[in-house]
Amino acid sequence: MASGNQERPLIGAHVSIAGGVSQALARGRQIGCDCIQIFTKSSRQWAAKPYSGEEIEAFKSAQAETGIRMVVAHDSYLLNLGAPGEKLRKRSVEGFIDELERCEMLGVPFLIAHPGAHVGSGEEAGLKTIAHSLDEAHKSCAGFKTRVALEITAGQGSNLGYSFEQMGRIFGAVRENERLRLCFDTEHAFAAGYDLRSSEGYERTFAELDQQVGIKRVAAFHLNDSLKPFHSRVDRHQHIGKGHLGVEPFDRLLHDPRFFGIPMCLETEPGPDMKDIAEDLATLRKLLGSQDDTKD
Repeated sequence: MASGNQERPLIGAHVSIAGGVSQALARGRQIGCDCIQIFTKSSRQWAAKPYSGEEIEAFKSAQAETGIRMVVAHDSYLLNLGAPGEKLRKRSVEGFIDELERCEMLGVPFLIAHPGAHVGSGEEAGLKTIAHSLDEAHKSCAGFKTRVALEITAGQGSNLGYSFEQMGRIFGAVRENERLRLCFDTEHAFAAGYDLRSSEGYERTFAELDQQVGIKRVAAFHLNDSLKPFHSRVDRHQHIGKGHLGVEPFDRLLHDPRFFGIPMCLETEPGPDMKDIAEDLATLRKLLGSQDDTKD
């Protein structure tokens, strides 16, 4: 839901799962995250061995010990739920189901996913294929608590989901669409043509989102500045305040009560020893005006 009962948003970052998924929680805690985003397995490989019972327990114990209030996951970059070729589409759906199963085992509430790319088949065909793939995944994962959060894209190449209208069409075509949620990436939206830099543009963006999808569907944010100019249709993240978005849109987001309690994760480059994302987190906390209130 778009309005949580928290008094402010949850701020965090995408962190590495090197050494096992349970290791990500300590990394998040090290840089003062309220929430983290992870991959459930290597994002560059199709196959991965199943979690052991010990790893699942280690993950849950680490979350309790670190006090990380929410973990979300991002699906593999290899998957394309909109692929026109049935071989790749089927493989993508199978991989997606595996990731949903991993999230369910870990108790991760949201699997964030780029909708997919039409790869030449065209927008209409691509959107239908994405909806069909999501229907298959939902059917295979009946009763799961984990929800799919489709992510707004920059519209690079043949990627779909770069407009709220397209997202609305996907949601409308999926049979069990009450199970779907939305992830809003600031850089992707900006690159796709939603100008968040002014208060008017910000309000217009979220009014359109509410009309086309429903603001209560927003379950997660990616906080990224943009390396490329407005409406570039290029997916290139930049550190907060060092790109074409600047700090003002992030200030608005962090103080928007509609989004309190919702995880907001950085996806900027971590840098050596995670120093660069720690700096981005410090920038966000300065904007928020409560730098250390989540630390025990």
